[in-house]
Amino acid sequence: MMSSFDKHDLSGFIGKHLVYTYDNGWNYEIYLKNAGTIDYRIHSGLVGNRWVKDQAVYVVRVAAEVYKISWTEPTGTDVSLIVNLGDLIFHGTIFFPRWVMNNPQHTICFQNEHLAQMAAYREAGPAYPTEVIDEFASITFVRDCGENGEQVINCPASELPADFPANLR
Repeated sequence: MMSSFDKHDLSGFIGKHLVYTYDNGWNYEIYLKNAGTIDYRIHSGLVGNRWVKDQAVYVVRVAAEVYKISWTEPTGTDVSLIVNLGDLIFHGTIFFPRWVMNNPQHTICFQNEHLAQMAAYREAGPAYPTEVIDEFASITFVRDCGENGEQVINCPASELPADFPANLR
């Protein structure tokens, strides 16, 4: 049986800027820069105030308004996200290496300026036991910013206005 949607069509997702809050209270933000790249910013949680630009990702469409994004960070953290735009529901599974759980403060930075340091921490480990965070989230903000915008996520969460993201509407 053929699906009722084009699984290769990512046009309803590319360029989306989302803010979401996990059931555990952690607040994140992601921008689908293009079919292979995201920018993201972490507002709160274990590694709150960390932000990243140009993270290489795998993006697939799994239903009419449902997408999956997966990647491995330079830290060794693996991430898999399900984004249901129709129901504004999100599910994330994050596989933190033990070194991140033991020293999360080492990752709280603009990662792009610290890639060699992240690799050194990753190689020093320990990697195991991995900590798995498996949580649902509510999507609280969605806007379309178009493809390859450099200004969508361009500072740490600590530098955002107090009324973010309401100030973007």
